[in-house]
Amino acid sequence: MTLVNSNYLKLPGSYLFSEIARRVAAFSAENPDAQIIRMGIGDVTRPLPQAVINAMCEAAREQGAPEGFKGYGPDHGYMFLRELIAEHDFAARGVKVDPDEIFISDGAKCDVGNFQEIFAQDNTIAITDPVYPVYVDSNVMAGRGGELQPNGEWSNFIYLPCTAENNFEPALPQRRPDLIYLCYPNNPTGTTLTRDQLARWVEYARENKSVILFDAAYEVFISEPDVPHSIYEIPGADEVAVEFRSFSKTAGFTGLRCAYTVVPHKLTAKSPNGEDTPLNPLWARRMSTKYNGCPYVVQKAAAAIYSPEGRKQVLENVAYYMNNAKIIRDALKNAGHTLFGGVNAPYVWLKTPDNMLSWDFFDLMLNKYNIVGTPGAGFGPSGEGYFRLTAFGSMENTKAAMQRLLK
Repeated sequence: MTLVNSNYLKLPGSYLFSEIARRVAAFSAENPDAQIIRMGIGDVTRPLPQAVINAMCEAAREQGAPEGFKGYGPDHGYMFLRELIAEHDFAARGVKVDPDEIFISDGAKCDVGNFQEIFAQDNTIAITDPVYPVYVDSNVMAGRGGELQPNGEWSNFIYLPCTAENNFEPALPQRRPDLIYLCYPNNPTGTTLTRDQLARWVEYARENKSVILFDAAYEVFISEPDVPHSIYEIPGADEVAVEFRSFSKTAGFTGLRCAYTVVPHKLTAKSPNGEDTPLNPLWARRMSTKYNGCPYVVQKAAAAIYSPEGRKQVLENVAYYMNNAKIIRDALKNAGHTLFGGVNAPYVWLKTPDNMLSWDFFDLMLNKYNIVGTPGAGFGPSGEGYFRLTAFGSMENTKAAMQRLLK
């Protein structure tokens, strides 16, 4: 008899954004004339930078000639891109990362979801709450979640609430975790940790021999000087942390797909016999076995964002989205709403009025204002009573949405 992985059966009926898409599709079918403004899923809307387009076209032409054709590429990424990343994303900030500590992939979501595979099933997981659903779901699929409780928490996870009451700074766990998921700038709340706050987490991980899985997909949006762009800006972090980065929001690659993960040579975990085991070769082995590499054309496109013109064009798009965030913040604040984020991240985390439940507020926004956001409860129990709005739409739609709400 063939059996399924029973851990999959424990998961709620659908992934958060799939449920949003289902509800929006049903509403659209019933209201075909509704002018829906989508501020839910964090998908970009600005075109790819011209430098990226030029690089892709040139790489495609190379593929059309025998002397330039590329077939299978290196499993871990072409060295030309890994060297550029090491130089511009890390060395430029005084951080030493070797190119062979960098692994190129087709998305940070994939890497964040897959990295847990190299750890034992009985590891204890700590997650900030609310949290990006992939951290939770991938560990439930692997059998680490336990059972889903009536309050929305999984019995085996350590939850680290991040709410207005603690200024969105998670407390250090009282019970030791093996793996700690941190995302800063945070998705969904749009909040950040200062250098000192992040340093406390690094020190905690070193003292407890825990591993931090640090999602820095939104680092390009950081504007405040005391907010680190990389966890490796904190001394000792290369002994305890993996860092995930993405070109999706940085350069509009949501449809092109390119990202990278940094696994330092110093980072280890224990083998069953108690020996310190480097994680870099384990992740390299996993990548070589299950992945054939990000396409050459895409990696050449990613390399182009490190050129002077590419960097300029990327920052212009970033400024565009952050101006949208300011439009949202200003409009809602002027209307008396309580909100967070939108300064170092393209997300605004809105407190629902009158303690309305998140999904109820989602339905109200969709049905009355034809605006799609993301209910905070979909990100975890501590997200209840909040609502995420994204600044990744067009400026015209962002202004139109705020005008609808303010009316």
